Amino acid sequence: MAGQSRAQGHTVPLSTVVGRRDLGLTTLVAAGDPGIGWAVASELADPAAYLRGGELLLTAGVNLPAAPAGLRGYVDSLVGAGVSALGFGVTPVHDTVPAGLVEQCRARGLPLVEVPRPTPFAAVSQAVGAELQELHLRDLRRLGEAHQALALAVTADAPVDRVLRVLADALGGWAVLARPSPAV
Repeated sequence: MAGQSRAQGHTVPLSTVVGRRDLGLTTLVAAGDPGIGWAVASELADPAAYLRGGELLLTAGVNLPAAPAGLRGYVDSLVGAGVSALGFGVTPVHDTVPAGLVEQCRARGLPLVEVPRPTPFAAVSQAVGAELQELHLRDLRRLGEAHQALALAVTADAPVDRVLRVLADALGGWAVLARPSPAV
């Protein structure tokens, strides 16, 4: 299934990238909101061997097959490689996204976005990188805040209860202290 990243680490939702007004991307095939681990450009007829999964693959369709069977094979290969979404840049090769490509992406559940003429692929890649960096910084801030809250909790009255509350909040779940027993 498309959008299932094989790559480890953080991803940003495709909707976050498409939602950036500075890029002017248009969704042509919506198929969930997969995580994007990076944006890469390739004009290879079959780039799958060079992908890790989770990418927003950008292409201008230089070597895009024209026949329906070739398009099906191309999209199947991308889905098999775990590509999260395909970004198709209009011009210099195609003035519009080929209808057959839209059809094959829709049939296989591969999200497809149009990259407009004025938007360079490098801008899309940089935007994905910036969003990933922001996600990383939010994680670091959250970790620092949790560390500070734990440090305060251990010096407070009833430190065990406070530490458990801080841990539960930081993890977005619950925490319990259980005494060891032979059954556990």
